[in-house]
Amino acid sequence: MSDRPLIVQSDRTMLLDMHSSSCAQCREEITAFSELVKSPEHLHTYRLSALSIWNACSQSFTAQMILSVLEKYSRFPVPEPVSYFISDTCSRYGIVTFTPCDDRHFYLNVSNDIYRKQILSLTPVRKLVLDMDEDELRFESKDRGTLKVILIDNGFPVEDLIPLKKGEPVDISLRTETLSGKPFSLRGYQEESFSSFYASGRPGGGYGVIVLPCGSGKTVVGMRAMAELRTSTLILAPNVAAVHQWMRELEDKTTLTSADIGEFSGEKKDIRKVTVCTYSMLIYRDSTDDEFHNFEKILAHDWGLVIYDEVHMLPAPVFRLSASLQAVFRLGLTATLIREDGREKEVFSLVGPKRYDVPWSELERQGFIASAHCHEIRVSLDPDDELEYALAPLAKKNAIAARNKRKLDVVQSLLEKHQGQQILIIGQYLDQLKDIQKRFSFPLITGSMANAKRDELYQAFRDGKISVLIVSKVANFAIDLPDASVAIQVSGTFGSRQEEAQRLGRILRPKQIDSNFYTIVSKHTREEDFSLNRQKFLVEQGYSYEVMDL
Repeated sequence: MSDRPLIVQSDRTMLLDMHSSSCAQCREEITAFSELVKSPEHLHTYRLSALSIWNACSQSFTAQMILSVLEKYSRFPVPEPVSYFISDTCSRYGIVTFTPCDDRHFYLNVSNDIYRKQILSLTPVRKLVLDMDEDELRFESKDRGTLKVILIDNGFPVEDLIPLKKGEPVDISLRTETLSGKPFSLRGYQEESFSSFYASGRPGGGYGVIVLPCGSGKTVVGMRAMAELRTSTLILAPNVAAVHQWMRELEDKTTLTSADIGEFSGEKKDIRKVTVCTYSMLIYRDSTDDEFHNFEKILAHDWGLVIYDEVHMLPAPVFRLSASLQAVFRLGLTATLIREDGREKEVFSLVGPKRYDVPWSELERQGFIASAHCHEIRVSLDPDDELEYALAPLAKKNAIAARNKRKLDVVQSLLEKHQGQQILIIGQYLDQLKDIQKRFSFPLITGSMANAKRDELYQAFRDGKISVLIVSKVANFAIDLPDASVAIQVSGTFGSRQEEAQRLGRILRPKQIDSNFYTIVSKHTREEDFSLNRQKFLVEQGYSYEVMDL
C-alpha cells in the first residue's frame, strides 16, 4: 500500500509521488482520463475534469474502468465525491445523441427525463428547437455545430450518430514505395490511431482528434484516412511551409499527382478535389467589417473530409467554419491538445473528441522518435539591464529578461559543444534573433521572409548545406527538418506548453544520435516562472529536465 504512488483528493486533484517505483506506469494510465496541472520534482498534480473524462469515454472507458485504475494506484481510499463525479460525468456521455431526420433536419435525443428538462430549460436551445412536444427534438441541420457547443458548455456532451457524407469521390490509394523507391507502410500505432478515429465507418466514428508526437508521422494518419474514404478533402495547415510539406507528402506516398492537389494560400488560389489551405487564408478579410470571402468560396465545395493539421491552434473564426462542417468526416492532428485560451471544449464539440493518444516516451522506447535530453540553462542578467528590469512595468520585464545579451555567450558555447550537428536557434524577439545573426552569420528565417526563400533555406538545411538555422516562431509548427538534433531556445511565448511541445518536436525525427533541447533563461526574472509552466508538458511526456546555473 505504501508504494502506491497516487493520492486522490476530494477536490478532484491527484498527487503523483515521483519517487514511487510504479509512478511511470501510473502516469501512463491516468493520463487517459486526467490533465496535468503542475510538475515540480517530487509530486506531480493531475486534475479530473469533465472534458478529460468525456475524452476517455470516447475511447470506450467506463466509470468502473477509471475507478479501477485509481483504486489500483491510490495510497488511500478514493474519496466518495470523486467516485460520484466520475460516475455522474461518465453517465452523461451517450445520454445526449444526434440522429438523422432528413436532409435539412436532425433529432436531438435525451434518454434521461431529468436531463431532457434541464436541456429544454436552456434559452439558447429553446431558440433553436423546431418541435418541443415530440420525444425526439427536431433542429435544422445548419444548427448542428452550434447546438453541440451550447450543450457541452452546460455539461452535456453530444454523441453524434448522424451518418457522415462522403462528398465528391476521389481516386486515391497509398503507395507501397515512395517516389524515391523506399518501402512505405503504416506503423502499428498509425494504423491503430486511424482505426480509433474511423471506427469501421460506424455512426459515431469518423470525427475526432489524434494526438501523436511531432516526428511520429501524423501526416501519414491523415493520408490513411484519405485512402479509406476516397473523397474530396480539405486540409487546413498553419502556414505555407506546412502546405507545401503536405503537398510533397501526398505526391510521395499516395497515388495523387500534382494536378490533383490544389493550393489555397497567399500565393495561389486553386481549389481541387484535394486542397491544402492555410488557416490565415481561410479567415482572411480586408477589414474587420468585411465578410470572410474565402470562407464562403471554400464552403461551397462538396467536401467529404476535413483534416485540421495542428488542430490545437485553430483560430476563433475557424471554429465558426467547423460549426458548418458537421456533416463531413473531420480529423484533427496534433502533438498536444493544450490550448492556453481554454478552448479545448470547442475542439471536442466541433472537430471531435480525442480518439487516440500515446506517450512520447513509449514511441521513443520503440525507436520511432529520437531520444531527447532537455536542459535549462540559467544565466544572470546583463549588468546594463538589471536596473532597467527592476524598475520596468510587468509587461516590459518579460522582454528585458528574454533579450538578455548574456544569452549570446551561452549560444556560442553550445554551438562549440555541438559543432558538426544540425542546429536550430529559436526565439520570439526579432531584434534578439538579428543580434544572433549579426554575431554568428547564420541564415535567419522570419515571418517577413518570402515563402519561396524560406522553402529554399529549409531545403538547404535538410540537404546539409546549412548546419545552423536561426528561426522565429514561424518555424514552431509543421516543419519537417529530419536531421536537426539540437534546438537552442533563446526566448518564447510566456511559458506556453503548446509552444514547448512544438519546438521540441523539431528535433524528434529518428536519427543515429540523441537530440538535445536547450532553453536559456534569465536568472531571478519572470522567465524562471514561465519555465516552470513549460516543464509541465516535458515532464508529463516522461522527459528528464536538467537545470544548470551559469
